[in-house]
Amino acid sequence: MGAFVLGYHGCDQDFGEALLAGERSLRVSKNAHDWLGHGIYFWENNPKRALEWARFMSKHPSFKGRVKKPFAIGAIIDLGNCLDLTESESLGIVQASYQELAILHEILDIPLPENKSSHQSDSDLVQRFLDCAVLNNVHALREEEEKLEPFSTVRAPFTEGGALYPGAKIQAKTHIQICVRNSKQIRGVFRL
Repeated sequence: MGAFVLGYHGCDQDFGEALLAGERSLRVSKNAHDWLGHGIYFWENNPKRALEWARFMSKHPSFKGRVKKPFAIGAIIDLGNCLDLTESESLGIVQASYQELAILHEILDIPLPENKSSHQSDSDLVQRFLDCAVLNNVHALREEEEKLEPFSTVRAPFTEGGALYPGAKIQAKTHIQICVRNSKQIRGVFRL
């Protein structure tokens, strides 16, 4: 894609300040339910959502005190070789990855992972076990094929949060997420 974008990352203030001072670095998320596979996650052009996410983490028991004081930092991201799920070629790559993964699971007689809700009213299925496996498989397949350049970032729109207003197809929490797989693509961080 060859474009620079601004991304925003929600975190704890102490961690964010240490990051801005160059004393810490961003951590790769390797949860089995990460929407876009393993990587460092950012909200594209949306500092408010990054801070909302930090606030959510500060109150949610599953994050066990990781965020005591909600904070957000900005980053300049060079998308580089980006698997951009807003365009057809990338969607085809992901679809082919799913098909290969499904065949492998069938041969091994192992059920495919499933996307699941995190709570009773979660209609967005935010625990994306299947999506994570499919995206991680994209990267594994590219590693096997030496002539294919690895993707350094993944970019995707997510519609979530229910209808913005009655009858709407526009959702209340729609956003673009960026997953940075190669930290060299983060060209700098800044204070909001």
